[in-house]
Order: sequence, then C-alpha cells, then structure tokens
Amino acid sequence: MILESVEQGSLIWPSVEVEGVTRLKKYSELSAVEAIQADCDVKATNIILQGLPPEVYALVSTHKVAKELWELIQMLMQGTSLTKQERECKLYDSFDKFAYQKGETLCDFYLRFSLLLNDTNMYNMKLEQFQVNTKFLNTLPSEWSKFVTDVKLVRDLHTTNVDQLHAYLGQHEYHAKEVRLMNERNSDPLALLSQHQLNRTPYPHHQLLYPQSQF
Repeated sequence: MILESVEQGSLIWPSVEVEGVTRLKKYSELSAVEAIQADCDVKATNIILQGLPPEVYALVSTHKVAKELWELIQMLMQGTSLTKQERECKLYDSFDKFAYQKGETLCDFYLRFSLLLNDTNMYNMKLEQFQVNTKFLNTLPSEWSKFVTDVKLVRDLHTTNVDQLHAYLGQHEYHAKEVRLMNERNSDPLALLSQHQLNRTPYPHHQLLYPQSQF
C-alpha cells in the first residue's frame, strides 16, 4: 500500500456529517482500511524524503502528498547528477585545503573539521579513516607538534576516530598554549629585549663617603 500512495496518490480523506455540519473525519473515525492507507501515505512521504540529497530535500520537504512529492523530485533530479558531482569535487577540494585558522581554539578547529566530515558523509564520499585522522593531526599548528607525535605513537590511526583524537589532545591544550606563547616571544625581538631587561640584576649603587673634616 505504500507503493500505491506514490503511484495512485494519497487517501482522499472521507467526510462525515455531524448535526447538519459536514467535516473531515478524524483519524480515530477512519475505517481500518482507511487508517492503514493514511499511515502508508505518511510512511511513503518519509521514505522518499530520507533518501534525498540536501539541496533537493530543502526544496521539497514541505510537500506532504507522496505522489506529488515524487513527481516533483523526479523533475528536480533530472538536473542533479552534475550538481552532485560538482558538490563532491568542491568537498574534496575543501578537505585537501582545510587549514588551521590563526587564533582558533582546538574545539573551534575540531568543530569546523567535523562539519566538513558531516558534509562528505551526506554525499557518501569515500574517505579512509587513516586519511581523515592524518589530515586532522597534520593540520594543527606547530605548538601541537609534540602532542601530535605522541598521539601517533599511542593510537592506531586506522581505527581511532577524530572524536577520540580531539579528546586526547584536549588534555594538553594548556601546554600547547604555553608553547605557542613562548614561540611568539622568541620570534619577537622587542619582546625578547623587554624580557631581558626585566630579568637583569641591577648593579648596586655605591655611594662614596668622604670623611668629614675636623676643624
């Protein structure tokens, strides 16, 4: 009956006359066959919507009649093959060029990367787990180098996921921040000079005392 909802259209909701007023039946007032057909109409619509690419779903998600929905999708999908391919190419390019943005926290970096992965998953794009993990780790800035090396030694990048890598690295974010601040000071000559002056031990001032003349 689900297929019938798509091919023949949804249930024509029956009406009933109550006290001289005609209205549509409530769901509880439907016959057994009518209730089954109404349920199948809803299921058919949901099944169709679940399999759609995002750009098509956004255009048709407000339609509730399975037959009309399917006809509209067929029309839209005629031009989506190339669109899907173009979108996949852009996502692969975004993955290859994904880079750390100066000033963002580990959490910000992780969230941006996760959103990109979600987009690739929506298109069923094939990315190996090792490839994903390596990209995530190698894109982190230099202050994370030690911790990236450590995690590569203690984790199997073929089976570990990005969520686990983020949790492990998050334990060391304070130390990574300290390394970054140290690197920034070392690369700034003025900061080095200022630090040097602060650390200098001042020479004691000697006061020459002359004996008072005795008159």
